Amino acid sequence: MELRVLIHAPRGRDATVVQGVLGQAHVGVVCDEPAQLLRCINEGAAAAIVTEEALADGTLIRSLSGWLAAQPSWSDFPFIVLATKQVAGRSAEAIQSLHRLGNVILLERPLNSETLLSAADAAVRARKRQYATRQHLDELSRTRTEVERLNSQLEARILERTRELASANDRLMKEIAERERAQAALTQVQKMEAIGRLTGGIAHDFNNLLHVVNMNLELISLYAKEEKVKPVVDRAKSAARRGAKLTGQLLSFARSQSLLPKLTSVNKLLLGMKDLLEISAGSAVEVKLDLCEEQAAVVVDASQLEMAVLNLAVNSRDAMPDGGTLTISTCTDERSEAEEHLEPGRYVVVRVTDTGSGIPTQLLSKVFDPFFTTKPLGSGTGLGLSQVYGFARQSGGTASIKSELGKGTTVELHFPAAPADAQPTPEPSQAPEIPAPAAPRRILVVEDDADVRRVIVECLGLIGYAVTEAPNGTEGLAAIASSKPDLLVVDYAMPDMTGAEVISKARALVGDLPVILATGYADMAAVERLAGKPAILRKPFDINSLGTAVANALERDAERQRVVSA
Repeated sequence: MELRVLIHAPRGRDATVVQGVLGQAHVGVVCDEPAQLLRCINEGAAAAIVTEEALADGTLIRSLSGWLAAQPSWSDFPFIVLATKQVAGRSAEAIQSLHRLGNVILLERPLNSETLLSAADAAVRARKRQYATRQHLDELSRTRTEVERLNSQLEARILERTRELASANDRLMKEIAERERAQAALTQVQKMEAIGRLTGGIAHDFNNLLHVVNMNLELISLYAKEEKVKPVVDRAKSAARRGAKLTGQLLSFARSQSLLPKLTSVNKLLLGMKDLLEISAGSAVEVKLDLCEEQAAVVVDASQLEMAVLNLAVNSRDAMPDGGTLTISTCTDERSEAEEHLEPGRYVVVRVTDTGSGIPTQLLSKVFDPFFTTKPLGSGTGLGLSQVYGFARQSGGTASIKSELGKGTTVELHFPAAPADAQPTPEPSQAPEIPAPAAPRRILVVEDDADVRRVIVECLGLIGYAVTEAPNGTEGLAAIASSKPDLLVVDYAMPDMTGAEVISKARALVGDLPVILATGYADMAAVERLAGKPAILRKPFDINSLGTAVANALERDAERQRVVSA
């Protein structure tokens, strides 16, 4: 009943015609009198179609005015008024009558049946939405009792919570102090991260320059016949090596170094360094090793760990000019909660302690900053501790420092303990100094730096390989798709795609392909995720290292093919 359409057209056959137009689409009910129309509206209807002349004497408006004003908030009953075309315009009274009806769709006659039916459809749809609103309001009305009950419960809980908050006031004050400490620590971490990104970018570019210098010096030493050229080249190469060490320290601080982690026994490594540590510390300093009995195994770059411990030993020596004791100890630490950059888990701790002069409290927050040093001008680069910090963080751990004036300093390095089932990485096989290819081999070099690319290509050509080159990953993949090379040498950090992405897409194109990732920077997690574990050749490298890496990669591929064909 609520979806029927009421028709009030008292003159002629208008009502019958409208009812016929509605046909089977809607239930049309003809109301001859205004009172009958009002009664039907009260019983339930979706819309009403009235002719304009039915409004002329005001009887219909007077009959409906009370009901229109009393409509509930959800209701806005739609009227379709069939109007006679007015050449001179409607009177103010006629316009006022239309306004009093409220929700009016005005259709001027003559009109076709489709227009009328469309208007009826729209009015019925609008009324259905009003009915949906009514149902929603009814459901809300039925839950007022429930809301009052919930409000009572909420008030009780608020009272209980208020009592809890009152009793926790002391704890809150302690938490505020802890948050302030954590905020200061976060600010320090963010500063270190920002400095690290800047440092890493500079070091990466500088590393490429050193690589070009170093390999061109190699070429000069091969091309030049005069004996007096050799010492000049040697001095330049020595300077390049010092520069490479400096960039290595910068990249380590920035956690951008291409680390080659492997299973390492920390205790065994420290025992092997004992003589070196004693020499570095000097005769006035007593070096003690206090190593734990547990299996202190970690997965780190062993050479970088040695450098980190050696840096700390040298710093300790400088802090004890009149002699003292340097103690290097190890232990394991099980952490059940995350704190200070460390996730829950088992860690191996390397602790380096001296009895030196100590560091002022106000400087402790700065000691891991690159280029910060308390040594006299010209006595240090300020990169030692920053390198230690960067290496520890890049290895999944962290570094911390404690010091007191006159009582010495302790630096702790935390590294995630190796899994119990971790296997040692096999040592690389030794190769000839500058190996020559056993058979003609084609090598593709993908490197975005033109100078670096040119010198790698020239050195490979000098060894005897046929070399093609590409300045970016896109052109490199196109070259591979055109003709599969025997070996791919690719840089990691390139503008269009990383070396890891190039390797992954190249293998998707042509299948197994021996690869050397030649770089001073590589996100090893991203490399392994996309490309497995390709051979890594760290920049800057020399012709010998390049030739050895190429020969080893080709030999491994040949062995793989022999196994497959067997």
